[in-house]
Amino acid sequence: MNHPPHVTSTGPGDLDAAVALHRRCSAQTLWSRYHRAMPDPRSYLPALLGRPGSIHLAAWDDADRIVALGHLMPDRSAAEAALLVEDSWQNRGLGTRLLRGLGSHVADGGWKSVYGLVLPGDERIDAVLRHAPVPVHRRDEGGVVRAWTRTQDLEVLRAGDALGPAAGQVFRKRPVRAAACDSCGTDLW
Repeated sequence: MNHPPHVTSTGPGDLDAAVALHRRCSAQTLWSRYHRAMPDPRSYLPALLGRPGSIHLAAWDDADRIVALGHLMPDRSAAEAALLVEDSWQNRGLGTRLLRGLGSHVADGGWKSVYGLVLPGDERIDAVLRHAPVPVHRRDEGGVVRAWTRTQDLEVLRAGDALGPAAGQVFRKRPVRAAACDSCGTDLW
């Protein structure tokens, strides 16, 4: 019996599963995530998954494969959110689930806002952002769109019921490597 993927925190210990996800994704899906052609995932995923202060979530299917990844990475007083959903799992709400799970961590990280970099015309990401229960602001930055929301808007979700279950119940817990952000500095907004 197929169950919806379960979401857990993830990190360097799940490198092999994260690499396998990247290898199952189409070139178009990888381009949407990274905005450029990427080398072998083993060359960049260890640094991404081990980045100090970052939070990573993975959606696992019944076969114990990662079928989607979400990242929240410190960038001074903001955090960058990024998603990758395997082609065969797109349009099933996984990106929205991961984004909401990441959103529940933004205030805890002390960031003033969270943003994502989106290619103009990326309909899949636009669909995810349309389902965001908070105002999403957009700014064209010469070939890429910065979509962002304020932490105070996400705080409303933690106090209310817009996320459904309490944020801590949205995903199963796995150990997350936590470290202080070394790059805190000037506000981006």
